[in-house]
Amino acid sequence: MNSTNSTPSISTLLKNHSGLAYDPANGLLMNGVSLTELAKEHGTPTWVISADILRSRAHALQNAFAQKNLPINCHFAVKSQDHQACLTVLRQCGFGADVVSGGELTRALKAGIAASKIVFSGIGKTDAELTLAIESEIGQINAESVEELHRLNTLAQSMGKRPRVALRVNPDVDAQTHSKITTGRAEDKFGIAYDIVPALYRQVQTEMHGLNLVGLAVHLGSQMLTEAPFRKGYERLAALIHTLRANGLTVEEIDCGGGLGIAYRHEQAPTPDMLAHVITDVFGKLNVNLHIEPGRWLAGPSGVLLSRVIDIKDAARRFVIIDAGMNELVRPAMYDSWHGILPLHTPKEGDTTTTMVDVVGPICESSDIFAKQRELPPLKKGDLVALLDAGAYGSVMSSTYNSRPFAAQIMISNGQHGVIRKRQTLDELLAHEHVPQWLATS
Repeated sequence: MNSTNSTPSISTLLKNHSGLAYDPANGLLMNGVSLTELAKEHGTPTWVISADILRSRAHALQNAFAQKNLPINCHFAVKSQDHQACLTVLRQCGFGADVVSGGELTRALKAGIAASKIVFSGIGKTDAELTLAIESEIGQINAESVEELHRLNTLAQSMGKRPRVALRVNPDVDAQTHSKITTGRAEDKFGIAYDIVPALYRQVQTEMHGLNLVGLAVHLGSQMLTEAPFRKGYERLAALIHTLRANGLTVEEIDCGGGLGIAYRHEQAPTPDMLAHVITDVFGKLNVNLHIEPGRWLAGPSGVLLSRVIDIKDAARRFVIIDAGMNELVRPAMYDSWHGILPLHTPKEGDTTTTMVDVVGPICESSDIFAKQRELPPLKKGDLVALLDAGAYGSVMSSTYNSRPFAAQIMISNGQHGVIRKRQTLDELLAHEHVPQWLATS
């Protein structure tokens, strides 16, 4: 049975995650490194991210466009995974950065990513963030509104600078993904309405002398699994290019955004070849410099979250209570997202026994659930598990809710491992809090 509601078998999950394999003596391995040994050495919950997988997927994406003989500028979506170590790996692969805040911009620069390879998107850029982008002379600012353009123009002129700018277009295209991660519909908060772009483009190029308007940008959504929304959105952008050029306006750059989805469960995940084919087909002959902003596709399968079973509770359902919570991985609570769960111990050969369980965390919220009625191999107190595809929108969205310190982060590469963020202590968590003297002495 392979319905969309069934639980993939262990063999299916392993098939979809080439870096994972079971070893009879060492349990679940990630690129040859024992996850059990990492959990024993560093405790749980712990994030593990593979530089090998991250690197391999980066090269696969680049190769898809190379095979089409289509030059492409790749900017990693920093919001999906912002650790300096991960940004360093991708910089070494030739990637730039797509950032959506001044903090992410600073992270990218500190990771050694050249300012000229950084694109700044996002609807709520403050004057301070725009000033930082202008001062840093980044590659491109994707403006999301008429109001932002006026603020940006005023700031640039006061600084005697002329930043490179693109208009982020809202093409009113449904990305056919979860509503909370769709960004290209008319009712979504992102981008500039499609119909006003031609007149606005002319106004910026002819009247806003503080800006160097170089092109257009679009981002339709995240976790997109089919060609159709990509093609529809890109074709609308291509039509704009023809309109603008027919009116004597210059269009040099096209930012195609990101959104390529992955297989969390039974999804038929698209390959980079699909994206390369669509972009080549739509933009290949338009004589523009092309950009893409992948995030999840690169980072998601590169990371897992390790956790230990605290207890088994038998009630109306059987609950497997683990020591990772929604404060570590909020996606299931926020998006009802599905993550594969594998035991770290090697299943006994030929044993296909499964138990229907709810896997839950310790947080005092009813939404702290990682899996509902999931068929899993029998688990007991003390067993270790890995939550899969947690490299994107995992650690970056974590919090200290319920006064739970941040988990440790480990990077593995070529059979070695290193701590890239040590586990936060309670003392370190509390050290940021101060009681006003007037309250302490009252």
